[in-house]
Amino acid sequence: MGFKALCLGLLCALCASYIYITIPGNIEEYWKVIALFTVAKTCTFMDMCFENLGIMKHGDLISMIVSLDHTQPLSDENVTVTDTTFVDTPVRLYLPKRKSEIRRPAVIYIHGGGFCFGSFKQSAYDSLNRWTANKLNAVVVGLDYRLAPQHHFPAQFEDSFTAVKFFLQDKILRKYGVDPTRICVSGDSSGGNLAAAVTQQVQIDLEIKHKIKLQALIYPVLQIIDSCLPSHQEHECGIILTKDLGIKLISSYLTTDETLAQAIRRNQHMPLESRHLFKFVNWSTLLPKKYRKNHVYTKPVLGRHNYSLPALMDIRASPLLASDSQLQNLPSTYILTCQYDCVRDDGLMYVTRLQNVGVQVTHDHIENGFHGALSLMVSPVYLRLGLRIKDMYISWLDKNL
Repeated sequence: MGFKALCLGLLCALCASYIYITIPGNIEEYWKVIALFTVAKTCTFMDMCFENLGIMKHGDLISMIVSLDHTQPLSDENVTVTDTTFVDTPVRLYLPKRKSEIRRPAVIYIHGGGFCFGSFKQSAYDSLNRWTANKLNAVVVGLDYRLAPQHHFPAQFEDSFTAVKFFLQDKILRKYGVDPTRICVSGDSSGGNLAAAVTQQVQIDLEIKHKIKLQALIYPVLQIIDSCLPSHQEHECGIILTKDLGIKLISSYLTTDETLAQAIRRNQHMPLESRHLFKFVNWSTLLPKKYRKNHVYTKPVLGRHNYSLPALMDIRASPLLASDSQLQNLPSTYILTCQYDCVRDDGLMYVTRLQNVGVQVTHDHIENGFHGALSLMVSPVYLRLGLRIKDMYISWLDKNL
C-alpha cells in the first residue's frame, strides 16, 4: 500500500511539474487564463502519455477534443451559411442577406492550429467569420486543409492555394456577387503562414487574373529555418504555445522523421546550401531594437544533418524567405503580434521587410497578448483579449476593404 501511494505521489508530482505554468502579471483576466491553460497543458500531457503508451497517435486526443467544439452551418437573420467544396477543399460560405446595389468585398479566412489541428467549424472561427460577413456586408470563405501528421507539406499550402485560385475565377466571383478588386486573404498562426504564402503565390501567378487587395496576418508563423530568435528564447515556456510544442508541430508538418525535432531544438537542422537565406531572417538587423534587448545573434550550425527535405528552404513553408523583389508585389498588409508569443519575432521581421520594400503595412502589437487568444473567443470563455483581437482585425478590414 505504501509503495502504491509513493508511486501515485510521484506521478502527481510529475504531472504537476509538467502542467505548472507561470503567467505574466499584466495578463488580462489572470485567473481565467491560468485555469484555461492548466486544462490545455493537462490535455497536452495526456496526449503525450497516450502516445508513449501506444494508445493513440500524437495529436489524436487533441483532435478529438477540438472536434467537440465543431459547429453546424446554421444560417441566421443576417447571414446564409453553407458548407461546400472548392475543387476538393472543404469551405464554409457566409453570404449576407441584406441587399446590395454593388458587388460585395470578400474575405478568405484560413484557420490556425499548428498545421495539425483546427477547422472552420470551430465555434471561434465560425463566430469570427459570421461577424465579419455581417459587419462588412462581405462574402466570407472559411477554408479547411488537410492536416498533419497524416498529410505533410505542401498538402496544406496546395489545398489553400487551390481553393483561393478557384474562388478568384470570374464565374465564381459573379456567382457570389463579389467585387474582384476587393478581396482579402486572412489567417492566424499557421493559417497566417498559409495566408502569406498563398498571397505571395497569387500575386505572381500569371494564370490568375484577379489579385489580392489585402492580406491580414494574426500572430503568423513565417519561418522555420532559425529556432533561436529572441522570442523563442524569452517565451520558451510560453502561454499555450511553448517552444517544444511549436517544434513538435512543425516537425509533424514536415516529416515523420522524429530526429528533425531534436535538430530544430538545437538549431542544427538546416543544410549548408541554405546559408544565403539567413539574411532574410537575421533578427539582429530586422528586429526593432526594443525586441533585440541584450540577445546576441549566433549563427545556426549548418550541414550537421542530411535531411532530404526541400521544404526547409521553400518559401511556401517559410514566406519570410521571399526575396525583396517578390515582396514588392504584395498588397497592403495587416500584421498583429503579441508580446508573450514564441513566434512574435516572425511577424515583427515581416513588418520590417515589407516596409523596406515599400509595401503599406499596418502593425498592431499587443503588449499583454499571447498566441492563440483568438481561438479562445468562445462561450463560456470569451477572453477579452480574443474579442479585442477580433475588433482590431475587423476594424482594419472595414477601413481598407
